[in-house]
Formats: sequence, structure tokens, C-alpha cells
Amino acid sequence: MRLSFLVLSFLVEFALCQKRILLTNDDGWATGAIRAQYEALRDAGYDVILSAPAVDMSGTGPLSADPIVVIDGCEFDTCPPLSPPEGSDPSDARINYVNAFPADSVKFGIRTLAPKFFNGSPPDFVVSGPNTGHNLGIIIGSGTVGAASEAAKEGVPSVAISGTGLPHASFTTLDSDPTSPGSLAARIYGGVGVRFVNALLADGTPILPPGISINVNYVGTNTTTCSSADDFKFILTRLLPGPLKIFKDVSTCGTNHLPDESAVINAAAGCFASVSVFQAKNTLDADASTQQIVLDRLSGLLSCLPK
Repeated sequence: MRLSFLVLSFLVEFALCQKRILLTNDDGWATGAIRAQYEALRDAGYDVILSAPAVDMSGTGPLSADPIVVIDGCEFDTCPPLSPPEGSDPSDARINYVNAFPADSVKFGIRTLAPKFFNGSPPDFVVSGPNTGHNLGIIIGSGTVGAASEAAKEGVPSVAISGTGLPHASFTTLDSDPTSPGSLAARIYGGVGVRFVNALLADGTPILPPGISINVNYVGTNTTTCSSADDFKFILTRLLPGPLKIFKDVSTCGTNHLPDESAVINAAAGCFASVSVFQAKNTLDADASTQQIVLDRLSGLLSCLPK
């Protein structure tokens, strides 16, 4: 009896300590990339729910509308024509679609799914992505970024993640063609995402200042220098380049002017991930004091570009 009580107490404590994550994207609920990220976060011990558009909603930025009936069915025939505005995977009720924009998927996840699956609590963090293709510089038109921004506006810290080399392919290809470049990239990016989330969420709350989100971009995977999640080096960046005398960033790596994310991602060599801190209300770079907060939280993860 005593042993059973201790086991039960441990399980309750473990459940309370689990970080609650809402996962979304703009490419749709049934892509290989989002399902690989879902599995990676779940297997890492996070309490995860997925709420993403029923179909590809790339490039829709912060647009919002009421969900409607899925006239032509969900992407990759994952729900039939005339399906309801919201629905779930028949094999996993934590995987959900919303037939509206990415921002609406986040709203549904925070307001409807989280209370149901997180015992009345909101998510601790929202992960948007990984997106198929980079989101660099001017990011206001990105649905991936729009979803992350909506989370921050709803009071939940967030990150938008994007990478190249991810085809817009069904999650079924992860098992049917596991060694394809797209499946390998999805699995690797899933692991990189876990590394980032682990580092950012390690030191308790608040995770980020109110109204702030992070934009992360990965270089493409390959079979040599970028073949595993551990190969990636995270670099603190800014969204846009700016004159040195006008834009003063946090001081790190011997300078108070961060490299812009495009320069890092397009570098000739290196397995890099750019990390830019931005304001959710306008998708512009955050100020130096806000960058400092993120730098402090990620100090064990971030690297400097080679000279």
C-alpha cells in the first residue's frame, strides 16, 4: 500500500512538472514536419497538444476568421469533404485541425484544447513550426510567425521555427519513406526544436517578457556537417540589418550589433540556427534589454559565429 501511494505521488508530481506545449504551424496539421516535431516533444517528456490548420495556410500572416466546414476535405485526405470546422485525429485526440488561419489554430488551442487536456491550465509555451522554407527578415506575411505572434498576444510565450529542405509531404512518409531527405530533415529538425525548447524552458517562468516571441531558422540538413540535431549551433541574431551607429543590440560575441539572420543562414559554411527576438505586435526587432533576457536564458546554448 505504501509503495502504491509513493508511485501515485510520483506520477502526480511528474505530471505537474511537465511543461505544457501547444504545437501549431501554417503548412497544415498533417505534414511530416509538424508530426515529427510533435513526436519529438512528446518523447522528450513534454505534455503536447497539436492545433494546426486543416489545409496549407502558408503566407497568411496574422489573418483571422471563424473556422468553417472543410468543403474539400483536409490536406492529404486526412479528413473527408464537408468535415466540421474543427476535428481530431481518430487515433490521437491531442492532434487537431482547425479550418481557418494559423492564428485561429492558436486561439483554438489556447482557449479550447488547453483547458481540456491541461486540466484547465493554459500552455506554458507555443511552438509554431517547423515551417517548410525559411522566414527571414521581413516576416509579417508568414503564417508561422503570425501564429507565434498570436500566442504572445494571448499571453503565452512562443517561438516560430522554419527550415529549408522540408517538402510539403504527408506525415505518412515518415514511416513509408523514412530515409528520404525530407523525412530525415523532419526528424533532425524535430530534435533541434527539442534542444531549443529544453534550453529556453529550463529556468522557470517568466519564459519571455510579455508580447515577445522568437524567430528561429535552420540551415538545410546534409549527410556530413548537418546530419544530426546536435550539429546545430544557435546564433543570436536580429531580423533585419541596420546601420551600426543607429541600431544598438545586446553586447555579445565582442559586439553590440548582432548579425542579421539572413547573413547567418546564408553563410557559406556552418550548421547554424539563427535566433531573433521580436515584438509580436509589429514583428520588428526587440530592443537590447529584451535581447539580453533571451541571451541570459539561452547562454548555455548560444554560440558565436567564427571569425
